[in-house]
Amino acid sequence: MRFNTLFFLLIVSCLGLALALGNYEDCCFKYMKTMNSRTQKHAVDYRWQVIDGGCNIAAVIFRMRKGRELCTDPTERWVRDLMDTIDGKKAKAKQPRKLHSRHPHRG
Repeated sequence: MRFNTLFFLLIVSCLGLALALGNYEDCCFKYMKTMNSRTQKHAVDYRWQVIDGGCNIAAVIFRMRKGRELCTDPTERWVRDLMDTIDGKKAKAKQPRKLHSRHPHRG
């Protein structure tokens, strides 16, 4: 009986410690300094990383076509330009397309 209680307390303590440490797999810890224009063309989306308990730097994380993620400094001009480009592509994709008829209407 004592062993079961002790074992249970040990498991609960380890689980609590693991949760308190947080999950760092989605955090950036350093920035890419530059990204050439060929690589920038493969960026399809981005997200912001805010400074919180586990993530110690603010960053913009770009997601590339094949799922790779690249961390960048949000204060860099080229980063803001690339964000604007992606936003523009998304806005253009949301616009309804005009249907073009192959045969003009006869009146």
